[in-house]
Amino acid sequence: MATYWCEWAWLPCGPERGVLFDVDGGRISAASSARTPPEHAERLPGMTLPGLANAHSHAFHRALRGWHNGARGTFWTWRDQMYQVAAALDPDSYYRLARGVYAEMALAGITCVGEFHYVHHAASGTRYDDPNAMGHALVQAAQDAGIRLTLLDTCYLAGGFGRPPDGVQLRFSDGAATSWIDRIDQFTVDNDRVRLGAALHSVRAVPAEEIPEVAGWARKSEAPLHLHLSEQRAENEACLAAHGCTPTQLLESYGALGADVTAVHATHLAASDVALLGDSGTGVCLCPTTEADLADGIGPAAALRVVGSPLAIGSDGHSVIDPFAEVQAVESYTRLNTETRGHFAADELLEMATTAGHRSLGWPDAGWLGVGARADFVAVDLGSTRLTGVAPEAVPAVARADDVRVVIADGRRIVQGGRHQAIDAAEELHDAISALRA
Repeated sequence: MATYWCEWAWLPCGPERGVLFDVDGGRISAASSARTPPEHAERLPGMTLPGLANAHSHAFHRALRGWHNGARGTFWTWRDQMYQVAAALDPDSYYRLARGVYAEMALAGITCVGEFHYVHHAASGTRYDDPNAMGHALVQAAQDAGIRLTLLDTCYLAGGFGRPPDGVQLRFSDGAATSWIDRIDQFTVDNDRVRLGAALHSVRAVPAEEIPEVAGWARKSEAPLHLHLSEQRAENEACLAAHGCTPTQLLESYGALGADVTAVHATHLAASDVALLGDSGTGVCLCPTTEADLADGIGPAAALRVVGSPLAIGSDGHSVIDPFAEVQAVESYTRLNTETRGHFAADELLEMATTAGHRSLGWPDAGWLGVGARADFVAVDLGSTRLTGVAPEAVPAVARADDVRVVIADGRRIVQGGRHQAIDAAEELHDAISALRA
């Protein structure tokens, strides 16, 4: 049992001054107003936000940050660089890198991550003795960093429309959706801070006839289903050539849209695609800092909001790990695209990074502060130079990751004074990345 007094707390109704939370068994058991802190309560100064959710991560991409800075190219030339890192991974090196990445996320206020995981096998494409060794490495890394994990085990079967996987892609492929199911059915989760989800890598990497197998497994397992969608114009053009329809239309025809599905990126959508996503209740995870870094384009965030698609955010390639920067970029890029200000209010931005993200990952009991919720508290320093003079209700639209001072996840303190309690994230990342680039 613990009691926390928050100078300010962002409740479902908005920010309130002087809020007291009792925590029992990692959940909020009581909430009340208290203008002054009781003696027995631990003080959380500044603004306490719910835990933030990173709904889309590729942990190994963190090794690419700044590697080829300034080099001209496209997503496709960047992908060749990414494949170099993927080829070098093994369970031990992936564990060390992911441990540093997840610690960096914790420092940014992230208490839950969705890991879009497709580096499954040994370099030759053969299975490890433990066919889920790479997934288990990610689970252990998240546990060590103190954050929750939804492992979105990804089906990746083709090197493009009508092409078999080649080179490093062999590490990603199980050969067929039935073999992918066989492997993940062997993955047991016995920790209430870890969930197993499913992912279709993309319509170019999963043949159309295999899509129902993956979607069916997810629904039978009551697991979230995520998928990359229309990140690149070239993907749309190739899908039109192969199937005579857009990727969104293809997924809809094979039953892979719905309220239990999250489409990642959704950058290049036709108006009819936007309508299909909204009508089906499909969520969308925007990753604007990565989409900018890879020169992907600007997604139709405002149009998706209008049709009713829940919007979450992810750090994807980790050019930046800062959920505040992500949601603020959703607003600022929409402004640039429309030449109009004011599309998303601060509370809507916070919702993307909290409740919407957690729900997309299968955690409806997290991302909000109230009785019954998981006890995730992210204390932001209102006295920082950046936030001085900023109204409390504007904090999500102005704060950045380095304003985070305290992070508590499931009632466990993982960050204090802006430092991770168990991991030196900078040292961990330095060592892991240096080893991979050697």
